[in-house]
Amino acid sequence: MKLRPLHDRIIVKRLEGEEKTAGGLFIPDTAKEKPQKGEVIAVGNGKKNDEGKCAPLDVKVGDSILFGKYAGTEVKVDGDEFLMMREDDVLAVIEK
Repeated sequence: MKLRPLHDRIIVKRLEGEEKTAGGLFIPDTAKEKPQKGEVIAVGNGKKNDEGKCAPLDVKVGDSILFGKYAGTEVKVDGDEFLMMREDDVLAVIEK
């Protein structure tokens, strides 16, 4: 199934968190925090400005981003979990 977010919304797939600590201890699934890093899967057309024109989004498909701990809404599609959030929830784009 293909998702197309509306307006200034984006769809993000969380990147996997660390499996073990710096000291080499493995972290069990129950103790892991959800990662605040993800990859942009789809983007909307943009937000309308005061003149009624669509302003394009700064993020694009394939970008790695950082977002807030409680940002977005979790959605499940075909067994895969995604986050749907507004571009305003994105804190930074990770440049390679």
